[in-house]
Amino acid sequence: MNPQKSDRLATGVILFFAAIVSLIVLTLVVYLLAIGLPHVSWHFLTSPASSFTAGGGIRDQLFNSFYLVVLTLIVSVPLSLGAAIYLSEYAPQNRLTNTLRLAIEVLSSLPSVVVGLFGYLVFVLQWKMDFSLLAGALALTIINLPLLTRSCETALSQVPFLQRQAGLGLGMAKWRVTTRIVVPAALPGIMTGAILSAGRIFGEAAALIYTAGQSSINVSYSNWNPFSQTSFLNPMRPAETLAVHIWKLNTEGLVPDATAVSAGAAAVLILAILAFNLLARFAGSLVAKHFRQVAWLLSTSVNKEEQ
Repeated sequence: MNPQKSDRLATGVILFFAAIVSLIVLTLVVYLLAIGLPHVSWHFLTSPASSFTAGGGIRDQLFNSFYLVVLTLIVSVPLSLGAAIYLSEYAPQNRLTNTLRLAIEVLSSLPSVVVGLFGYLVFVLQWKMDFSLLAGALALTIINLPLLTRSCETALSQVPFLQRQAGLGLGMAKWRVTTRIVVPAALPGIMTGAILSAGRIFGEAAALIYTAGQSSINVSYSNWNPFSQTSFLNPMRPAETLAVHIWKLNTEGLVPDATAVSAGAAAVLILAILAFNLLARFAGSLVAKHFRQVAWLLSTSVNKEEQ
């Protein structure tokens, strides 16, 4: 067999398996949406969950999921960006740096239930946070750090070295080059990674069962004081997220329409994750369009100096 035929054969085999995987994923998504969307309505999205009677909704669980994502990103984005800047701009290529990157890879492979148990022992019991949104956000931060650090490091490494030379040639200190040139140029990739990681942790359940809790207290959505026990913004209250609510309905649901509520909640969860992915693409391309002109101006100035 000549190289051209073997190449076509290998390409066909790869495309065949890729089509099978895509078909399985598409079938699963379509099936979940088909059985779940008929149960989704405005009443379903804006009504509180019911413990024993039919007709409950997912209002509190849906808000808790989005609020938990916001809290997680507030904690994880600065940590991940700082680690990525160190690894990309300052860290020497030695054994310590390789060990650090290996530790990040190992952390990304930890099962979420192990992270949840760690969060329960440390955040809930040792740090006296009890079951709370903040404890859940810290547990999700551990899950989110490896993915977000790699995304930020990749975005920073893709910034052309010519732009760094332009800043240094103008007499800027290295930290100013990093903060004023490199990070803004890498912002589209950083934003894309942050939004994609938000979509990943939005559907997390195992880690939150042991940290954020499996129940929600009655809160007032007109109480904007985050230090009040009944405020919806209080990060120290227990909160059941959408993914945990689906798991709970399928394991110990006592409501007569548990299957319908679970299917509707699953459909909303899938649509939310799809929205996160579409938002990541849109936000990344929008920000990249604004910074492309800045990168071109910097490259032009360096070329003029070299000439």
